[in-house]
Order: sequence, then C-alpha cells, then structure tokens
Amino acid sequence: MTDAELAAKLAADAGALLLDLRNNSDLTGKELGNLGDCKANEMLVAALRKLRPDDGLLSEESKDTDARLDKDRVWIIDPVDGTREYGEGREDWAVHVALAIDGKASVGAVSLPALGLTLRSDLPIALPTRKDKPRMVVSRSRPAKEAVAIAAILDADLIPMGSAGAKAMAIVRGEADIYLHSGGQYEWDNCAPAAVAQAHDLHCSRIDASPLRYNQKDTYLPDLLICHKQDASRILELVKTL
Repeated sequence: MTDAELAAKLAADAGALLLDLRNNSDLTGKELGNLGDCKANEMLVAALRKLRPDDGLLSEESKDTDARLDKDRVWIIDPVDGTREYGEGREDWAVHVALAIDGKASVGAVSLPALGLTLRSDLPIALPTRKDKPRMVVSRSRPAKEAVAIAAILDADLIPMGSAGAKAMAIVRGEADIYLHSGGQYEWDNCAPAAVAQAHDLHCSRIDASPLRYNQKDTYLPDLLICHKQDASRILELVKTL
C-alpha cells in the first residue's frame, strides 16, 4: 500500500468509526467530541505504528516528543478536526491524515465522513469553474479580521464553516474560492488540507507568502491562504495593506 493509499484508508476508516460512535452514543456536545477524539486517535496511532514504524508521528491528541524532529518522514494527524461540529451533529468536520517529507506537506487525505467523501492527494478531482463573485470560507465563531477585511475589498460572500479541513476542501469541491485564515492553527490543522489542495493545483502558503513548513519543534502554524492560483498575488498584496 502506498503512502497516499494508506492516508486515504486511515482517514476513511477513522471517519467511519466516528460516525458509528456518534450514531450509537447517548453522548452529545463536548463529551461526544472528546470521546471521538480519543477513539479515532487510538485507531490512527496504532495503525501508523504498525504499518509505518520507522516514521515520525505528530497528533493533536498525543503527547508530542522531540523524537520526530530527526525524521525525514513524519505523519501528521488530526483525528477529529472540528470537534465542536462533530459533537453538535453537524457535517462540517473532518479527519486529517498527512505525511510530511522533509518539512513539506507531501501526501494527504481529508475525510468528510458526514458527506461520505475522502479527498486525497493522489487522486485529484477536476476543479469546478470558479465563480465570478468570490466566496470566502471563514470561521463560524470568530472570523479572522484579515479575512473579513479582504472579503469587503473583493466584495466576496462570506461562508461560515466549521473545521479547517472542511473549509479547505470547500475550495477543492467548488463550494468556495478563498480560505484566508489568521486566527491561529497548528500543523495538524492544515497539513493534510494543504497536501490535498496542492495536489489540486491550488495556491497554498502563509499569508506573508512564505511556504508552509511542517515537523517544526514549535507546531504553531497560525495562518494560511488557500485559493486559486490566479487570485493569490492580489490577495497576498491586499494582506500587506492591512
């Protein structure tokens, strides 16, 4: 099984586990989210330790160590991206499984279990035609001020959405055109989405135009821009003016 096939299988399997748990549990909200995080993490970590024992591993739900820093290949996972949305019974949550090679988001899969979809870096789909009026995905609860300001300049429609993976995949799926985030994230929030988005020939970078780098000692990776390549330069220039 290739790395990409493994990423897709694990993301889909974890998604199925999470759906089954949600459909058959009396728990809701934060309690359900915490349980889902725990169960999905246990499954993903066990599988990666067994199938890729020589690779490094970084998970939101596992204690981090410096052991991964000496590895060229590091799996970066988020067992439930959008725990709040998962616990609320919504659709806009995801499972992220990515492989960073030499600090780059090289392989990835983002499962959207409630939609029955797993988007992957090795099997890109055709990008839908971009709409004339841009659409920008933003956080449901705390839209980044930069995103709101850029949306106003571009006369873009704002689309509130849950998880980072769901937002990034909205670009891939043609439901939105721009994902500009500056409110704080970690490597597990965007490694798999970036790998999938890049495989679909979308622009992915920090909002200062620098590259996204992974397997860093400090896992904080606070901002990113995912959009169509023809829009990237203008958006990045506008960010400089804010």
